[in-house]
Amino acid sequence: MHRTRKRKIRKIYSLWGYCAALLLILLGWEATALVLRSPAVPGPYTTFTVFFLQFPALLPQFAVSFYRVLCALCLGTAAAFPVAVTLARSEKADRVFAPFLFLTYPVPKVVLLPVFLVLLGLGDAAKIALIGVTVFFQVMMAMRDAVRRVPHSYIDSVRSMGARRADIYRHVIVPAVLPDLYAALRIAGGTGVALLFIAESVAGTSGLGYMIMNAWSLVDYPNMFAAITAMAVLGLAVYEIISLLEYKTCSWTRAGK
Repeated sequence: MHRTRKRKIRKIYSLWGYCAALLLILLGWEATALVLRSPAVPGPYTTFTVFFLQFPALLPQFAVSFYRVLCALCLGTAAAFPVAVTLARSEKADRVFAPFLFLTYPVPKVVLLPVFLVLLGLGDAAKIALIGVTVFFQVMMAMRDAVRRVPHSYIDSVRSMGARRADIYRHVIVPAVLPDLYAALRIAGGTGVALLFIAESVAGTSGLGYMIMNAWSLVDYPNMFAAITAMAVLGLAVYEIISLLEYKTCSWTRAGK
């Protein structure tokens, strides 16, 4: 009972913290708009008025952008996880492929956008590929280090009870690195939304990034800020989805809290 009460109090404080942070952001936004007195920076009231008026037009573009980010996160993670585990668990494979990974990881993946556009066209595929490659490297490097940090004593104790290799992965390695995976996905999700804006604004006729740059070119700043607000909501939605998945699949990390 005492633990349940503490959790409820923690949730209330967390909710109030979010509300206070949102209020401070809105106040800072309004103060900036009043100081600058520029049509390029409309205040929150104007922006949210336009946002709700344009919601029927924003919703399909939001769905397109969300689909692109979600597909890229899923594909990049699905490719990165087995590679990371293989490199961490096999010294021979790590010696062969680690130099290649360390040379390609620092390269900004956004420079590959023209290549993807030529090979995959101007549709969803090029944008998903760009974000997916970025997610792959970020998740793979984080998971490689996380798997290496799993204590050998955990593996030896399970192996001593007759566990097979598949059992070790299922009951030891995967549960041990899941929190690190979600931490990497939060970072990759934010990076993915930023890359999505670049990809949609440079080459595209749909998505929130396209709407932002199209409104900017038409000097329609209220619509531009409404689309920016929608992209901020998209980033927040991706972050919260990852947090919800962590909450549902990593219950052991909350033990004793």
